[in-house]
Amino acid sequence: MSGTELPVIAAVDGSSHGWDALDWAAREAVVRDWPLLIVHVRQLARRTDQEVREREAGELLASAVHRVAQAAPGLRPTTLAPLDFPSAALVSLSRDASLLVLGSRGLGGFRSLMLGSNSLATASMAKCPVVIVHGGRDDEEPAQGAGEVFQDIVAGVAADESSEGVLDFAFGTAAAHPGARLRIVHGWTMFSSMLSGGPVFDRDAAADAAERSLAELTAGWRAAYPQVEVMKEPVNGSATRTLVTASATASLTVIGRRRGGESLGLGLSPVAHTTLTHAMGPVAVVPC
Repeated sequence: MSGTELPVIAAVDGSSHGWDALDWAAREAVVRDWPLLIVHVRQLARRTDQEVREREAGELLASAVHRVAQAAPGLRPTTLAPLDFPSAALVSLSRDASLLVLGSRGLGGFRSLMLGSNSLATASMAKCPVVIVHGGRDDEEPAQGAGEVFQDIVAGVAADESSEGVLDFAFGTAAAHPGARLRIVHGWTMFSSMLSGGPVFDRDAAADAAERSLAELTAGWRAAYPQVEVMKEPVNGSATRTLVTASATASLTVIGRRRGGESLGLGLSPVAHTTLTHAMGPVAVVPC
């Protein structure tokens, strides 16, 4: 590590989902040789409560540093406890981060919700890729250590230049984890075929055209990362079902979001929003 790399930021709040996010971030920091910054956002409160909140934040961050030391002794994480609204603080910090990792729900979330409001807002507006760690698989699978092999990385793409950011992140992540296989999923319909100037009435021809488009889209990335095993999966219809199903066993599911539409609530497409809220494993949201 040269000392110039931007850190992985792990957001913690004392919830089990937050601890899962910290574990995930620490493992990725080790693999990528990136610094780790642990953040706990102190929410605004009455002045009389601030001292208590500050003490609790210090205790929480100390516990987080100890947890990282147990799992990854070589890491030397730094900590930060800004006073702000959680999503606002994390979005601001994301400007100077390689990756932002947080749990799918915090302590204040409704248990019936699969994704908390702070996680959704942060994923929709952050300036760097955001990984949302969904808990619930620890009882079924052993946790991955820093040296263990990733399983499949699944990336959902559109067959155009808007997916460059997703492919950049997905191939880079797969290359950083030797043995990981990259599955690239693209959903197509007869309507999308028509809009792109492809076949309009012949479904088989449209399927062939979608496969060719996906091959062309990934050709440069496959040449740049020859060590990464790639599976291309054109899917007739929405890619959402395939992505959500794959997330149950994938080490990471990667989706993109639009840049520039955050203020209007347009950062996440329907496919990205549904995948993020229903995924059963970690999901990376990449600004495109």
